[in-house]
Amino acid sequence: MRKKEYLPKILETGANELEVIDFRMFEELEDGSVYEWVLGVNVAKVKEVIQRPSNIFRSPGMPPEVEGLAKIREDVIPIVNLAKWMKIKNPPNKSNKYVIVMEFLREIIGVMVHEAKRIRRIKWTDIKKPPASIDEKLGGKVVGVIEIEDGQLLLLLDFEGILDELGMIKVFNVEDKTEYEKSDRSYNILILDDSPVARKIIRKILTKDGHKVFEVESGIEGMAFLENLKKEAEKEGVDITDKLQLIISDIEMPGMDGLTFTKKVKSDPVLSKIPIVINTSLSDKATVDKTRFVNADAHLVKFDTKDLLHIVREYAVKK
Repeated sequence: MRKKEYLPKILETGANELEVIDFRMFEELEDGSVYEWVLGVNVAKVKEVIQRPSNIFRSPGMPPEVEGLAKIREDVIPIVNLAKWMKIKNPPNKSNKYVIVMEFLREIIGVMVHEAKRIRRIKWTDIKKPPASIDEKLGGKVVGVIEIEDGQLLLLLDFEGILDELGMIKVFNVEDKTEYEKSDRSYNILILDDSPVARKIIRKILTKDGHKVFEVESGIEGMAFLENLKKEAEKEGVDITDKLQLIISDIEMPGMDGLTFTKKVKSDPVLSKIPIVINTSLSDKATVDKTRFVNADAHLVKFDTKDLLHIVREYAVKK
């Protein structure tokens, strides 16, 4: 199952849509019954879905949730056992038959699942916040829920959060202190990201560099924040860029994705003065092209300290 070639066009048009792979995990409950977990991941992060490889081998120092390493085409990648991470018991007749191979944060990983069902096209506006009970069961790693047929809920998993929990998230260049003398300017910067892990990492880098950071979880909240800021600026008789000098936005967010948000901001004669950097775990050419289509000022791949600070110093409005 290869990534759909037309997916970029969905987002290029600002349709506020995405496609997700619907996959299933089965849990044997204490009474012997089987519960079916309906889960999803954005197709844009998926390279392919394959049958579980037979050549998975353990490597020292891996967390127990990582089944091992496997050679997939030309890459040797870690294979995460999702059932172990979810702490669920596999039913006798269910096994990890498939591996979803994903690429983000400059890394390729595989995730073992019981069943890969189908591809669904959905609107970001149909993605709601998860019920607290479900979110708690999965360690706060559900970024949204979508109601599908028969009243079932499809849960979109926060794989960045899962990898961070397993100690597999890399913040590039963070140790090279000679590169990062503290900035001689302090900027007000708005971050949009639905992942608490991503916001924490970005906030830590920016505040350490002397900047003031505001945070929201979606494009909807971002637009509300900017509209309030615009009213404040008008009331005080100052330019909007006196209030905010840079926006850093994720792409994948429930309610309104980052590309639709960027398109809306850039179509507003006042808000468009604020530079927008698209910050995403996706580094492919199609994603870069999409950011250009909506007139974003720059594109940044999570999480590279050097690149982030360079972008801030280059694109933030100098006051």
